[in-house]
Amino acid sequence: MNSTDPLSGYPVHDRPPPPGRGARNEATARRTALTICTIADVAAGVLILWIVLHLLDANEGNAFVEVVHAAADWLSGWAQDIFTMDTEGLRVVLNYGFPAVIYLLIGHGIAARLNRT
Repeated sequence: MNSTDPLSGYPVHDRPPPPGRGARNEATARRTALTICTIADVAAGVLILWIVLHLLDANEGNAFVEVVHAAADWLSGWAQDIFTMDTEGLRVVLNYGFPAVIYLLIGHGIAARLNRT
């Protein structure tokens, strides 16, 4: 095995090859999976925060509580009034908790699939 460059005649040092497409794609898939997990976790966190604030009878006139409630309504808009219970607390837990669980399952499922490839 010759350790000189055939064109220049200078010795060639063993350098690791530049990262190939496989390593680059794997890193991109992991970053994408992490981003998806983070978005799902934040969405579920906002929904759970609203459930806790509601169950603790937080002042709905407070600006922070209003923002959390508006965000939770937006995130769970597709699932509003799936469950129509007589008990207000149970209704809030189910109508906001169900979307939180769905976001976690779908987000972490997609991320796991991306990490496998």
